[in-house]
Amino acid sequence: MNDDILSYSSEKKGIVTSKTTSVDTSKEIISLRPINFKEYIGQNDTIETLKIAIQAAKMREEPLEHILFHGPPGLGKTTLSHIIANEMGKDLTVTSGPTLEKGGDLIGILTNLGEGDIFFIDEIHRIPKVVEEFLYPAMEDFSVDFVFDKGIHARSHRYRLKQFVLIGATTRVGLLSSPLRDRFGIFRTLDFYSVEQLVVIIKRSAAILNTTISDNGAIELGKRSRGTPRIANRLLKRVRDYSLVKSHGKVNQESVRAALELEGIDTLGLTSLDRNYLKTIIDFYKGGPVGIEAIAATLQEENDTLVDVVEPFLLKIGLVLRTSSGRKASEKAYKHFNLKLQKRHY
Repeated sequence: MNDDILSYSSEKKGIVTSKTTSVDTSKEIISLRPINFKEYIGQNDTIETLKIAIQAAKMREEPLEHILFHGPPGLGKTTLSHIIANEMGKDLTVTSGPTLEKGGDLIGILTNLGEGDIFFIDEIHRIPKVVEEFLYPAMEDFSVDFVFDKGIHARSHRYRLKQFVLIGATTRVGLLSSPLRDRFGIFRTLDFYSVEQLVVIIKRSAAILNTTISDNGAIELGKRSRGTPRIANRLLKRVRDYSLVKSHGKVNQESVRAALELEGIDTLGLTSLDRNYLKTIIDFYKGGPVGIEAIAATLQEENDTLVDVVEPFLLKIGLVLRTSSGRKASEKAYKHFNLKLQKRHY
């Protein structure tokens, strides 16, 4: 597979990020990825839908419908694409929206896909509009149109593609255009994992990494993993390193707490960016409501980072409220910082 096809954007290193990092593509982390539905934990409704669709497609001897996965980063969208390819016995081609800068980039990939092959596009909402328009006939009619020459000498040629399966992944489904969104036959939203599900994932990953973790240690790590398997695996590696150096390799509740405090991860799994986000609303804007642009300017962070990475989990656990007037810190957020709820006077 070409390097330009299998590419991931780099960003600031951290436990919580919106994109796949070099750490996630290391052999050690890739080995933690489930390869079939039996090994996959959580997202039960989505898994059942996919199993039925795959079995029906095999019975009809036809490729799957196009699939769109929506949800916060790290919940298993890329992993599911690998599992689908394995279950269908087809090749998988992986790329991301920002890397498809020109129509030629997309056409070059499409023309090399075989019958029933899986084409996975991460961050599909970031595909340029010009490139997106090439996807419409490719998804619907399995063809692409080439235009030769210009003006009165212009000629059009339609190239027939093999019947492929497009799997799109997005953290912001609202940014997808209606024509693109409507061409997906299967649309599933992935939700955050429970602590119990994360404990199972952590124990499985620990076994693969030849690390022994106590039940209390796994529960403590699960509580601080923001309901996200990717983060749980990243934190497990940090805890493993800390325990090896500081506690003779014993991963228990005490070593998990100590290691994650060193990483700046608190009891709810909040990072320093999360806490700064909440304290900005509380301290600078009296608890809100305040617009996301104002928060981003105060923190000197990108809007997308706050919307894609920070807010989903804070909204899920009820620390922040999103209203028509802007973001507000909840009573639960004040209690987390041991602060008295402020009442605004108008």
